[in-house]
Amino acid sequence: MKYNLEEIEQRLARLHDGSQMETCCLCRGIELSYLILKTDQLTLPHDPLKHILEINYCRAGRMGWKMENGNNVYLGPGNYSLHTMDVCAHSVITLPNKYYEGFTLCIDLDMLSHEPPELLSGTGITGEFLIQKFCKNGILTSFAGNAQTESIFSGFYEQPQAFLPAYQKLKTMELLLYLGKCSVSANEHLADYQSSQVEIIRNIHEQLTCHMDQHFTIDSLAKQYLMNPTTLKNVFKAVYGNSIAAHTREHRMERAARLLLETQDSIARIAHAVGYGNQSKFTAVFKEYYHVLPTEYRKYHRA
Repeated sequence: MKYNLEEIEQRLARLHDGSQMETCCLCRGIELSYLILKTDQLTLPHDPLKHILEINYCRAGRMGWKMENGNNVYLGPGNYSLHTMDVCAHSVITLPNKYYEGFTLCIDLDMLSHEPPELLSGTGITGEFLIQKFCKNGILTSFAGNAQTESIFSGFYEQPQAFLPAYQKLKTMELLLYLGKCSVSANEHLADYQSSQVEIIRNIHEQLTCHMDQHFTIDSLAKQYLMNPTTLKNVFKAVYGNSIAAHTREHRMERAARLLLETQDSIARIAHAVGYGNQSKFTAVFKEYYHVLPTEYRKYHRA
């Protein structure tokens, strides 16, 4: 297991500036990797290890997998997933917002069954138990987080350095105990989406961000791309983590900020370039987003 993680870490460092992966061994058969990824897409091929369970937790940003069956699964903040490492051996990882922060736990299921940690003795939490409950038939299972899981996952972060190794081990055991007792509710499952649907949403996203001076309604986009309006909204939010309106507004404000610093254009012209015919409305939205007026933003950041 260590060889595969070290190889992935080295490949990540070579290919993607700013991406980080720090791995530590918690005990025999359990390794923890903290991840910060800054890219839009990557592949990290590895051996198809059926006996290794991978648990992923998203702390910030978004991450999506295109699995071998063609479906796509996306994790947002607080979400987590479980799968054996044969499922993701050749998967494509996408970061719709070009940022992801989280961690991965890799657990040797054979070792968990034959040499379980003392705290798990007598609980019935074995490698076979976890496979049958979460990963039967080679599937990836993903869940929306809740208050209980967040109290577990948050313990992997923001601890005093001297206490961090102990918390990492303690919270890993707590997570396994939670997985052992929790009911697998369909309401907590994250939906997966067909590759064709995700591809349409990416095309819509490109259209929205390349033509910020124009306005597109949900209905007009649905007709243009032959997709049900409700499906369009749901898949867009699953991929990008926000509604079309909120996501587009965010891109408009970010582009407006760049134009304020990189050009001498008037506020009215910049407002029009990012889709606001009314300068007053643009100024109000910009101030709500950046907490300063556009003129003040330009003055402060150019000083």
